[in-house]
Amino acid sequence: MKTVAIIVAAGRGVRFGGDIPKQFRNIHDRPLLYWTAVQFEKAKSIDEIILVVAEDFLLYANEKVVTRNNFKKLTRIIKGGETRRESVANGLKALSISTGFVAIHDGARPVIDSADIDNVVDVAKKERAAILARPIADTVKRVESDFIITSLDRSKLYQAETPQVFQYDLILSAHEKYISGKEVTDDSSLVEALGFKVRTVIPAKNNLKVTTEEDLQLAELIIKERDHET
Repeated sequence: MKTVAIIVAAGRGVRFGGDIPKQFRNIHDRPLLYWTAVQFEKAKSIDEIILVVAEDFLLYANEKVVTRNNFKKLTRIIKGGETRRESVANGLKALSISTGFVAIHDGARPVIDSADIDNVVDVAKKERAAILARPIADTVKRVESDFIITSLDRSKLYQAETPQVFQYDLILSAHEKYISGKEVTDDSSLVEALGFKVRTVIPAKNNLKVTTEEDLQLAELIIKERDHET
């Protein structure tokens, strides 16, 4: 069954700042989004890639990411929505009904490793739903009005990452049953709301999400080191 990667990059990068969204900032003379897409191009488990970007950057993404690079799997660029959930939904609706699985990934995670992509896809094909998630190393406090209410058991706490991989009809149904106005922080939460158990897979490599200028600099170092190793 065909597995399609939806790379969501429609955000405006308000927290990051700058004239263009962070996903189009350059890392080693190529847009950050290129480095994200190239790992899905390398992943053996991925058959097709689509990008979801803001309407204002459709032509920019096509010129800077697609046209200038030799992608064979990247077939389409889809217009995003006002929210991340809407952008993912637009991507899902654009897929063929023959799609077997969907890997949904944040465009701002450019150092995702192709082996981690293959691993989580393989698990999802057995379980119908799986996400990359990393155990939290620090102690976590629940706080209200600046005072600690309780300390949480970190052995049971994981930080959700992407890609998050789902059987296509399952994630499509989860989005169709979304309750308008309800906050959604990731796609797994929609599937969980259906009462479905989602399997976690611990990534082997760094999967940094770029949210600050310092993150961008770290991503540059990671990519440089990775390319040197290959």
